[in-house]
Amino acid sequence: MRTIKKIHQAEYRPIADLITYSPLPTRTLSQVDPFIFLNHHGFQHYPANNRGLPFGPHPHRGMETVTFIIEGDIMHKDSSGHESIINSGGVQWMTAGSGLIHAEVSSEQFKKEGGDLEILQLWLNLPAKLKMSKPFYLGLQKDEIPTISLEDDAIQVNLISGKWGQTPGAFESKTDVFLSTIAFKANTELNIDVAKERNIFFYIIRGAMTVNGEHVEARQLVEFQNDAESINIKTESDSLIIFGHALPFNEPMVAQGPFVMNTQEEIYQAYIDYQQGKFGTWQ
Repeated sequence: MRTIKKIHQAEYRPIADLITYSPLPTRTLSQVDPFIFLNHHGFQHYPANNRGLPFGPHPHRGMETVTFIIEGDIMHKDSSGHESIINSGGVQWMTAGSGLIHAEVSSEQFKKEGGDLEILQLWLNLPAKLKMSKPFYLGLQKDEIPTISLEDDAIQVNLISGKWGQTPGAFESKTDVFLSTIAFKANTELNIDVAKERNIFFYIIRGAMTVNGEHVEARQLVEFQNDAESINIKTESDSLIIFGHALPFNEPMVAQGPFVMNTQEEIYQAYIDYQQGKFGTWQ
């Protein structure tokens, strides 16, 4: 089995009235190349006539965002002309590439009626050769994402990208990233093999479990060594995780604000290009 290097506790970082925890990056973990950032918003209940999510128009370049809507909804709009409202169980995949401006806010219905909210956003780095690629966005609802049932439906794998056996995921990763969410009933067991040269991203959204013999629970990220292939999961309660893996890029990374590039000079250029309107027009 793979050796666990460290278990990282997500840090509490509220944004206005939005409950937010972040396990990556922290003082003890800068990245799990190419997984570079995760915000876990909620769980919380919004009353009627609320202001919703606070993420108004802002730019990005040089990375991708994958947004998991566990509860509630999110309305996406960007300067490339994409617009959608994705509900509970859905996922959004955005490639910022050469640059765009986007907003992620709650729908008018959610702001009017309120409701439960739990949303996670994961940032994926892009290699140097793809940092200036054409921006891309796709939002899919729950029923558009393949689900694989295991152990008499006690385990549900929601396949976001990559392959599980011969089943392809809902999204096509430009960098061969495997991504899934896996929902478990209590007292179930799952064994997964991942080629040891691939870095594993393993975050517990809800529940508690034993992973390769170590107890972990909600809002913890498991960092693995690259010394073996096998992962063993035994759940202690109903649980939900993000499980992903990818080959590391092993490139220099400079992240500043919403931009993720290879050099400080490229960061400066991103700010100049944004200020000169090269990321598109916000309407």
